[in-house]
Amino acid sequence: MNEKSIHKQFYGYLWAYILVALSGCLGNVVDGIIVGNLISEDGVSAINLSKPINQFIFTLHLLINAGAGMLVAYALGKKNIGDARRFFTRALTLSTGLGLLLTVFGGLLFPSQLAHLLCSNEHILPLAEDYMQVLLIGNPAFIIMWGLSTMVGVDGSPKLVSTAVIIDNAVNLLLDIVFIQVFGWGITGSSAATVVGHLVGIAILLSHWRNPENRRLILQFGGGGVLASWRRIVSQGAPLALASICLTLLLLSANTIVLSTTGRTGIFVFALCMNLLQVYNLFLSGTCQTLQSLGAIHVGKGDADGVKTVIDKGLRFITVAMVVTCVLVWIWPQGIAELFGCKDPAMLAESNHALRVFALSFIPFCYIYVLMIIYKLYSHHRMALFISFALSLTVIPVLWLMAKLFPGAIWYSYLIAYLLEAAIIYLLHKKNHIEFVIALRAG
Repeated sequence: MNEKSIHKQFYGYLWAYILVALSGCLGNVVDGIIVGNLISEDGVSAINLSKPINQFIFTLHLLINAGAGMLVAYALGKKNIGDARRFFTRALTLSTGLGLLLTVFGGLLFPSQLAHLLCSNEHILPLAEDYMQVLLIGNPAFIIMWGLSTMVGVDGSPKLVSTAVIIDNAVNLLLDIVFIQVFGWGITGSSAATVVGHLVGIAILLSHWRNPENRRLILQFGGGGVLASWRRIVSQGAPLALASICLTLLLLSANTIVLSTTGRTGIFVFALCMNLLQVYNLFLSGTCQTLQSLGAIHVGKGDADGVKTVIDKGLRFITVAMVVTCVLVWIWPQGIAELFGCKDPAMLAESNHALRVFALSFIPFCYIYVLMIIYKLYSHHRMALFISFALSLTVIPVLWLMAKLFPGAIWYSYLIAYLLEAAIIYLLHKKNHIEFVIALRAG
């Protein structure tokens, strides 16, 4: 495949996956903006305190569907339709089963206990509990929406994925206002709007199979080896899922540390910073899923030049996206706070400083995350696994130490941790003499 063809495919996948990332990365941002303006700053904080739950749900998606997506891509690259169908079927059934378990235990049996675990502030707790319960009950819609988006994209319909996600988010935005303002459901309405939006997105994605030509990925039960297939799916998705579960632990730890150190003002400011990270993740997720899908297809073909071309384009795109985002934040930090309904002078002043620091902090984070995908494509699984753990776990001790020793500089914790991690990765890469060469047997 020539470079022009790869260029067209790359941006076709990229923009589709960026729009998919809107579903996972910007859902909370939209909720936060509307809640901040229609309810209060504490509502924004409540949504941020619920993010460990949202991240955990996203972890289940990555563990199952990201891994299965790579295996499906490998199989399609080798024209092995039978394996592609089996991995697709087993990923979908596993996603649905785990989602329903989380609905029962988290959303129906123990919602109050979970809310108390994540929020210790009596002013924010009622809002957090209402938002979290609906999120947990509707979580299968999240997992299935993200999973079908991955599979439909790999199956060659990235434009349909784009359409589904655009409509998903439009429905979410519209119903946010209707449920909160018109129906008077409060913050519960914000969470419910997100779930309904995903259900609409799922319905659109299912139209992919109405075309008889789109029958490469259909449900195919039987054939044995179910447990072996699940093990391969989980093994492929493990690095991304581990990175995500570590991020879940980081969100939980960071919320606890920031809330106890800086109070209601600090947790609102931290919520703004985490929403800024969602914007970075919008581009990062699109880039990484493109590298996974399109890169894996070229790995399956044994096309070393094709893999290199995809990686080069991915690195160039994420660099431009980060620079533009960082510049905009430095120019307009107060405007971001005001966008979320902030009117308190103390919160505005603290937001101006914290947002600029975090805008810089997320640059090394993005490069490290992309590097994890590159190691995975070239079958350097140990390095990918190390980065999965280190991406978040290095931040927790740094954040704790800064809160204890230099609480006034707590916002620099992320930047220090990511720069430290980048140095460690560089040293390990050199020490182990790692080279980026396609393995004889991909995956």
